[in-house]
Amino acid sequence: MSHALLRDASLYDVLLALDHDLAAEVRAGGCAFCGGRLDSARYPRKPRGGPEDLGPEYAFRLSFCCARKGCRLRATPPSVRSLGRRVYLGAVVVLVTAMVSGITAARAARLRELLAVSVRTLQRWRIWWRQTFVASAFWRGGRGRFMPPVAVDTLPASLLSRFAGADEQTRLVQTLRFLGPLTAPRGAAGAGSSMGGGDPQTMRLAPRRPRS
Repeated sequence: MSHALLRDASLYDVLLALDHDLAAEVRAGGCAFCGGRLDSARYPRKPRGGPEDLGPEYAFRLSFCCARKGCRLRATPPSVRSLGRRVYLGAVVVLVTAMVSGITAARAARLRELLAVSVRTLQRWRIWWRQTFVASAFWRGGRGRFMPPVAVDTLPASLLSRFAGADEQTRLVQTLRFLGPLTAPRGAAGAGSSMGGGDPQTMRLAPRRPRS
């Protein structure tokens, strides 16, 4: 995969559409605690690494809050745009870490120029994939869906390669869909979304929506 994909506007259109679909699924289910109506309670984010013209919707994380007085439980859906609380977009964290097989001075300089990613940040991402991610309950439960097993020492490149798709954008989006449950706050409504179910190697994408 190449860094040019991270400058492709169509990638971010697809990811935004998927996030809205996931949010609609959570909102339709109502409050997980009392069944009350969920109202929009999105909160600001300042994502890094994407094109400069992402648009105003990328400045917010979709989230909801129960409208019933005395409850007000927050429900934050999974996201394919974010990867937990990281300030860099999920696509950047996945793709850049996959591209860096040994951080050379030339590679680090190029990535710093394109995405403002420091060598220290790249090293943290690599450690997260090889240590924290592989030890997570999510991966322990999901790794069995891949046969043969995904090679841990080459994550996330080895994970990207296991998804079907005619082009690199499709494979990246499929990977982000698979990782989606990791992005929902623990215990939040939406954490158990159908996004993480089924065979991850045959997932289908949501229809692409036009840019407004």
